Amino acid sequence: MPETIVLLDMTSPDRAKKLRALLPPGFVLTHGTARGDEHMKQIIAEADYAISGQVGVSADVLRAAKKLKLLHKWGVGVDNIDVAAAKELGIKVARTTGSNAVPVAEFTLGLMLSALRYIGYGHAELKKGHWATGHLPGETFMLSGKTVGIVGFGAIGKNVARLLKGFGCTILYSKRQPLSAAEEAALGVKHATMAELLAQSDVVSLHCPLTPETTNLIDKAALAAMKKTAVLINVARGGVVNEADLVVALRAKDIAGAAMDVYSVEPLPAESELLTLDNIVVTPHLAAMAADNFAPTVTRMFANMAHVSRGEPVPPLDLVV
Repeated sequence: MPETIVLLDMTSPDRAKKLRALLPPGFVLTHGTARGDEHMKQIIAEADYAISGQVGVSADVLRAAKKLKLLHKWGVGVDNIDVAAAKELGIKVARTTGSNAVPVAEFTLGLMLSALRYIGYGHAELKKGHWATGHLPGETFMLSGKTVGIVGFGAIGKNVARLLKGFGCTILYSKRQPLSAAEEAALGVKHATMAELLAQSDVVSLHCPLTPETTNLIDKAALAAMKKTAVLINVARGGVVNEADLVVALRAKDIAGAAMDVYSVEPLPAESELLTLDNIVVTPHLAAMAADNFAPTVTRMFANMAHVSRGEPVPPLDLVV
């Protein structure tokens, strides 16, 4: 009898078809058709394996699973999964470590350029019929030659640094354990404290996980420490930035601009004040999505499930608990 994999997120028929085309023998796939925990409880109940893309997975949802062997994150961040509950229930948790590093890094550069040059604003205004050349919300700046501060220096942060080399940027990074001098030299980066990074950077780019330590890391005080001409980029997790403080800072022009792909509440509510500002670029958690990265990532997820099906361990790189 085939084993069932359930994608807890809602998805399109076309995407579901692409997923099924990559299934190993002996597996079938279903997926969410509504939002919310109650629906997830229903669809996870009889599943052997589950995939979480952007949806959070609570202890209540996990307790509804009667035979779940493995919960797999489609991506890296497991901050919205109750990992402790999964461990207590004997459910393995895995992720595709590093799988989205290049797509997210490329997207980050796109957000940097858009925030510095008002690309998003110009696009939106022209679609309304407004030729806004002389009416931009602020000054525009080049990325070339600027100082970029990267907060969190894992696979994504390192790829951002590599891509920035072509722009001749000075690259600072903040990380609990600094790299060796040889690694820093190879990447062309320099370790900095958060205070140094905030004060010196023209672009502050967030790539850290959401933890108790990083929750509201970028708050009123951090924003006040940044240059007035600086822009903030967040492709990490929404909770790393205090969004109320960011709105105030952007309105007051305490910083020049921001670009956000992640939010404390997702989907971003239509009444969010972030949507009322001209000096911010907002995208709906798109950074990891790239058609040419789909098959490698999905194949890796399914391979991890096949390992568990055969009684084999999940590769250590991908195993969370």
